[in-house]
Amino acid sequence: MHDHSSRFLSSVQPPEPGDLLTRVLLGLRLDGVEYGRCVMREPWAIAFPAQHDARFHFVARGGAWLWMPAIGWKQLPPGDAVLLPRGSFHVMASSPDVPAVDIDQLSREAVSENLYLVRSASPDGTQAAQAISSVMFCGAMRFNLDPLHPLLAMMPELMHAGDLVKRDPAVLALLEAMEREVSLDRIGACGILARLADVLAASIIRAWVECGCSDSTGWIAAVQCPKIGKVIAAIHAEPERDWDVPALARLMGASRSRFAEAFTRTVGESPARYVAKVKMFQARRWIQQEGMRVTVAAERLGYDSEASFSRAFKRIMGIPPSAVRGQGGSVAREGAVRV
Repeated sequence: MHDHSSRFLSSVQPPEPGDLLTRVLLGLRLDGVEYGRCVMREPWAIAFPAQHDARFHFVARGGAWLWMPAIGWKQLPPGDAVLLPRGSFHVMASSPDVPAVDIDQLSREAVSENLYLVRSASPDGTQAAQAISSVMFCGAMRFNLDPLHPLLAMMPELMHAGDLVKRDPAVLALLEAMEREVSLDRIGACGILARLADVLAASIIRAWVECGCSDSTGWIAAVQCPKIGKVIAAIHAEPERDWDVPALARLMGASRSRFAEAFTRTVGESPARYVAKVKMFQARRWIQQEGMRVTVAAERLGYDSEASFSRAFKRIMGIPPSAVRGQGGSVAREGAVRV
């Protein structure tokens, strides 16, 4: 690959570490979203199959129980919310002893293009025999970050808003806003709830990061470290550059061996491996979302040939670059929750 790093170091100032994390969080979007308001009558239990997209649940009325294989049953009071960043299999229920029905087996009414209403039937098969016991607002969210982005990779299977309320008042304010919107049941409430859910999900993630709810090692720790964070910020700011170890060591102000050891210890992988992953994240975004030709992506990222770029892409991503073209839309449709 071509050597652009020395020239780049003297001409461009990378963002500060904290700015990088802020930039990622502020740029976090939840695209390809479908939402549903679930009006349930006891007893009820809904199984949500695993999917590519994240899942979100806001318990508006009545309370609910959440079950996941890794944690068992967890009670959610009214006004609480959970985010499942990787869309893991789980069950939402009125109580733990109710047999679950797959979400796809429940009837739904379209409210608008991406909004649906689900009503559970009572034991006699009607929808009016029993009073409403629970109301949930559920959704599927597709992060605009690459699924292999370090921030998503280190998120837990479940993020519970109730655990973060004391640490971040903004989370509580958003939960209260959603609760008001549900209780008022005004025109356009579902659309407003969808936007609030977007903001709440991003706020849950931000609170998780800022409150130190992650391990002391890995990407977040690296970004928050002034010296290593400066290096990571530079790599993400200009993935096209040929970031070799000498150039990155100079940026950190350390010897090559000291830099490589500190980077690997903090981030969990070698500088070369991390740079290659960032380049391939960028390449997939160009090819998948912008329709860029593989040859153009290879040239922009400094590879001498399309063949060498394709080998590196397949080694890291597991598939050839030609296979990701147009893949984003199909993945979103397969993973969207239909509620």
